[in-house]
Amino acid sequence: MPDHPHALMLYAAGFGTRMRALTATRPKPLIELAGRPLIDHALAIGEAAGVERVVVNTHYRAGQIETHLAGRAEVKISHEAPDILDTGGGLRQALPLLGPGPVFTLNSDAAWTGPNPLKTLAAAWNPEIMDALLLLIPRQRARGHKGQGDFALHPDGRVARGSGHVYTGAQILNPDGLATIPDRVFSLNLLWDSMLTDQRVFGVVHPGGWCDVGSPEGLAEAEAMLAEAGDV
Repeated sequence: MPDHPHALMLYAAGFGTRMRALTATRPKPLIELAGRPLIDHALAIGEAAGVERVVVNTHYRAGQIETHLAGRAEVKISHEAPDILDTGGGLRQALPLLGPGPVFTLNSDAAWTGPNPLKTLAAAWNPEIMDALLLLIPRQRARGHKGQGDFALHPDGRVARGSGHVYTGAQILNPDGLATIPDRVFSLNLLWDSMLTDQRVFGVVHPGGWCDVGSPEGLAEAEAMLAEAGDV
């Protein structure tokens, strides 16, 4: 079984309700940011990081995403029906397509500047002591995001539930523990909680920019961030 990830789970199944009218007729991953659909930005991150396999989960207006991705041989679809399975259930369903070993996961509703987030994770990944490595950003640099953060980052790199750092939606994860969760629909928070108890969840800080593109306001903020960085 490989120790380092070669596959990416790209989350694209959500309803995008915070986008309001923008998702009335299309799924959120197809909303354009700087002239390209959000999902294309995420796929470019995976390609630049050398990811060999990509699995995209679908549910809401799945046909539009499948049509958009048609012809991309490296991308497989994991369709969730009749129910959306949440992050944990969705990842577990996709595992046969992802293959063995740890995987990258990435949300499709974020904008990035600076170093490739998946490369940053890969450089810091140590499977001997880690079951999860979360890419974080300090709360004060988290654009388009409200709240005090998700995790506290300790000097040794381990994380705990708390404030100060926001989870960006990018990580490397050992998915073996998913098999122990009886629920069909569940969040990855359940798996993280078990890993946190074992002190095997670590964090690394993204040195560039990040914006949550979950709302029309976040979309405008992301456009501004990319323009400031000259990445448009």
